[in-house]
Amino acid sequence: MKEDILKVVKNALEEDVKSGDITTNSIVTENKLSKAKIITKEKGIIAGLEIAKYVFLQLDNNFEFINKVNDGAKVKKGQIVAELKGKTRAILTGERTALNFLQRLSGIATITNKLADRAKPAKILDTRKTVPGLRLLDKYAVKIGGGINHRFGLYDMVLIKNNHIDFIGSITKAVELARKSKKKIEIECRDIKEVIEAVNSKPDMIMLDNMNNEEMKKAVNYIKKINPKIKIEASGNINFRRIKSVASTGVDFISAGFITHSVKALDISLRANENH
Repeated sequence: MKEDILKVVKNALEEDVKSGDITTNSIVTENKLSKAKIITKEKGIIAGLEIAKYVFLQLDNNFEFINKVNDGAKVKKGQIVAELKGKTRAILTGERTALNFLQRLSGIATITNKLADRAKPAKILDTRKTVPGLRLLDKYAVKIGGGINHRFGLYDMVLIKNNHIDFIGSITKAVELARKSKKKIEIECRDIKEVIEAVNSKPDMIMLDNMNNEEMKKAVNYIKKINPKIKIEASGNINFRRIKSVASTGVDFISAGFITHSVKALDISLRANENH
């Protein structure tokens, strides 16, 4: 996992720095040392401090990155979350890349945490609607915020979606073919007719896709009556206003793509220490 994260960090620095930070390298001497601090400009949940640390360590092997809080901490506006000490060039060159990671991941953790509180007793699941190349980090932030990671990719579980069913011909046939994978099986259902067929196929999980609350409640009651071992996920048109009513239908999980694909970054800045 660490190697995967370092690869993402190195790619981000390569994108931003390439042959060198011409501004910083022109005006700052190579061996100059400085101190700085990372400060929140709004309240939220912090995630990604270790990722930010990796950014600076790529630029200065002796860089000191001191966490003042841990990932998952609830922070206030104006709170110092990390203190930095190292080469001035490293601080200036790594600032934007480090903050890009920290702001995005903290934004994901913050919105996930808010949604998770409103969804109780249902649990919040993430989706594959992540920034290409950043899925590992996006899903880490969801977990820090109190959500649960669904599948990481196409390789770790079976999720038979609408298009699979339409191409293959039926849920029953799709599940029969998928059994050979020996993986956990989930089926996406659009209506009660598909729910009935899905329950007969005995999957591990059923997703109720884009159903209104009334349809969802009927589906939940049917599934729990016939096979209470099947876990139930609600998906589609999930937002803050609707989340409580969806949870009240009795589903076990609620997936929300917007927590990663439309997240608002948490406002965080880096400031030089005046007296260093």
